[in-house]
Amino acid sequence: MKKPAGDQSASERIDKKIVDLGDWRGEALARMRKLIQEADPDVVEEWKWVKPTNPGVPVWSHNGIICTGESYKSAVKLTFPKGASLKDPDRLFNASLEGNARRAIDIHEGDEIDANAFKALIRAAVALNTTGEKPRRVKK
Repeated sequence: MKKPAGDQSASERIDKKIVDLGDWRGEALARMRKLIQEADPDVVEEWKWVKPTNPGVPVWSHNGIICTGESYKSAVKLTFPKGASLKDPDRLFNASLEGNARRAIDIHEGDEIDANAFKALIRAAVALNTTGEKPRRVKK
């Protein structure tokens, strides 16, 4: 599908978002994006939920959403809509822990995320999306 003249692709919008943040949040988002792409070379980058009050959100998908990447003043939040159905032995999820479906990773300035554990989480999310199984909350 041809994009309209002047429109940016999702990847270009994510590039711009990273540059516009211009601080540790942009670096964190870029680092996590790279890990997502390494974990799933077939990942599709999207830009969703654009509204007059919201410029939109980066989204990484593979047969469904893997995770979203939002930036706030004090955190970069990676939300996994089916996160409650994923095993997280390294306890990367540190936000939205009480919900029945999603889980999130809040990254604050100076935080280091274990790259191998994060890539394993991405691969698990892709596997869940590609099996076609109904997500089930993982018991702790």
